[in-house]
Amino acid sequence: MPPSQPPPVSASVSVIIAAYNAETTLARAIRSALAEPETAEVIVVDDASTDETRAVARAEASKDPRVQLIEMPVNSGPAAARNSALDVAKADYVAVLDSDDVFLPARLAQLLGGAHTQIIADNIAFVTQTTLHTLQKQDWSHITPEFTPLSTADFVRGNLHRPGVARGELGFLKPLLSRAFLNRQGLRYDPALRLGEDYDLYVRMLLAGAQMSLTRRPGYGAVVRPTSLSAQHGAAELTHLQDALSRHLRSAGLSSTDTAAMTAHLRQVTDKRDHRVFLDLRRAKGPIAALRYAFAGLRRPWRIAAKIAQDKLRMTAMAGDVARNGDVRLLLPTDTSGFQ
Repeated sequence: MPPSQPPPVSASVSVIIAAYNAETTLARAIRSALAEPETAEVIVVDDASTDETRAVARAEASKDPRVQLIEMPVNSGPAAARNSALDVAKADYVAVLDSDDVFLPARLAQLLGGAHTQIIADNIAFVTQTTLHTLQKQDWSHITPEFTPLSTADFVRGNLHRPGVARGELGFLKPLLSRAFLNRQGLRYDPALRLGEDYDLYVRMLLAGAQMSLTRRPGYGAVVRPTSLSAQHGAAELTHLQDALSRHLRSAGLSSTDTAAMTAHLRQVTDKRDHRVFLDLRRAKGPIAALRYAFAGLRRPWRIAAKIAQDKLRMTAMAGDVARNGDVRLLLPTDTSGFQ
């Protein structure tokens, strides 16, 4: 597919915030988006919160007409909430902002001015609640703003675990997405996914012909919460993600490198799912039931054992874990090395 034409200087962005019980952080997220001149609108989707999230959104909307609120009738998860916002968004690009995160100053200008692709991504800086105030004052000018292209295989490989290295999961990225491309291809988030919904959409965009570019300069601030990165994903969530990865592998026109990367990723998610099922069975029905499950598959026993050992040694730490001690942690290294 030939490169798309550069966006006009006045290119605008619809910022989408799916919020659930986010009364303490939502205003901060909204204001960080409104501070960007390129923000045409901020669409807050309240996912049936039980706190004052809706009241916070209404208060922000009363101060700035760019803010609008959509109220979900029942809690449906971030994918469904974001789809509701995508259906009414009007700007050239859409950008997802989690309700407890922030845009760093001049983020949108950097993204719109540096790449002309359908997926435009930047680095993520992980911080804690107590060190967030220092992040927005930090100078990142020493990091080159150069954008580099990512192929489908590059992106998928960027989500693989490497032994002894905290995962730099590219699925965490919160890029600008071309709204015209999403609508033309009929692409939306998969509402069945409550884990990996971003990754799944980016892969399906790439498979549909989208081009992706990435700068190592950070523009998105992610707040590490004590419960979020340490929480174990449930077996059902992992199974839904496993199904999505299997569908990717059935796509037409995959190259051999695409297939190899996707197969490796599916294998890692399958191992994680098996490990989760093993732990759930041990807790609910005892060790004999868990061992029966482990030995029912050829690869399961040693892969489950390896996963248990990795967790004990913290070899599968997520990229944001190290931010808990108060340091700023970048999702990706600042050099332009590959993801292999």
